Amino acid sequence: MADESMRPAATFLLLLNFCMYVVILGIGGWAMDKAIDHGFLIGKIFCHPSASVCRCDFLLMRMRARISASSTLSPIYFPIGNAATGFFVLFALIAGVVGAASCICGLNHIRSWNAQSMPAAATAATIAWALTVLAMGFACKEIELDFRNARLRTMEAFTIILSATQLLYLGAIHGSLAP
Repeated sequence: MADESMRPAATFLLLLNFCMYVVILGIGGWAMDKAIDHGFLIGKIFCHPSASVCRCDFLLMRMRARISASSTLSPIYFPIGNAATGFFVLFALIAGVVGAASCICGLNHIRSWNAQSMPAAATAATIAWALTVLAMGFACKEIELDFRNARLRTMEAFTIILSATQLLYLGAIHGSLAP
């Protein structure tokens, strides 16, 4: 039988984590939209989503992309932030989606609060925590490189705090089965 004393703490942490994952998804979606709207560089050619490229230019662009290797081809280029921003936003979005899904799975465990529902909630929360820690690593690298705007700083802070609160939530649901 599960220990009922950890249930309120797990519920609070679960709701807090869900809200923080939603904030990360919102800011990450904004950053991704900004990057898609801005375009990216391939060699000496600037590709913009609203620009119409004729067939001849498209073939030339593909040929230059093959010749100039991956040094100038960056599909993870973000006009805001620094060199780590693209990786950070991408992994934060993945961690946000998996984390929000794990919170929904955790709601089922909170509702039933028994040993049969705990493995699914713990597994989902562990995967979400691992992805959040990966995004936190890119957030730390982005902080080290400097030059970023206020929204990215907010997203970095939420990611770092969320990696700790998700670990506390994991401890709360695992601690509920202690004899």
